[in-house]
Amino acid sequence: MTAFTPLAIPDVVLVQPRRFGDARGYFCETYVKPRYAANGIGTDFVQDNESLSAETGTVRGLHMQAPPFAQAKLVRVLSGAIYDVAVDVRKGSPSYGRWVGARLAAEGGEQLYIPQGFAHGFCTLAPDTRVAYKVDAVYDRASERGIIWNDPELAIDWTCGVGEKILSDKDRILPRLKDFDSPFAYQGTASER
Repeated sequence: MTAFTPLAIPDVVLVQPRRFGDARGYFCETYVKPRYAANGIGTDFVQDNESLSAETGTVRGLHMQAPPFAQAKLVRVLSGAIYDVAVDVRKGSPSYGRWVGARLAAEGGEQLYIPQGFAHGFCTLAPDTRVAYKVDAVYDRASERGIIWNDPELAIDWTCGVGEKILSDKDRILPRLKDFDSPFAYQGTASER
């Protein structure tokens, strides 16, 4: 059975689908909508994305889209491994400005569910890491927002194990959280709604 484990910020959930293995390899159901909905993830996913990061220490994030194109994400790793991070940017949230993270790896099959109202990013822990994720809103360039990955007030421990990080030009100039006017409002936890 798939395991659903809320992290320290309860709306962010670590998902561990069950794998059925034999001499050939394994089989796994990576997403079953009724099973996820029964565990508080009733998100209607509309787009799948995939990225390849060639080098260990590649940081992608911290990204989000503003409403009405805000995105919840279900992230998993197809090859390699990442340290995946979600930062609460919902105004009025008791965990505003706090982050949670989890190691996701192809060999383990873990997934991270990140609801709307969170900035998301990851650092690769292995070369040639492929990440796939489902989102519940289509990409909209005008709605892109972000927070700088190394904001000292967030103090994220990226656990990448390398000194120099590899970033896009766009990710190098994102604002700090204190300079970010969040378009998200806290609506309570999933269990309270």
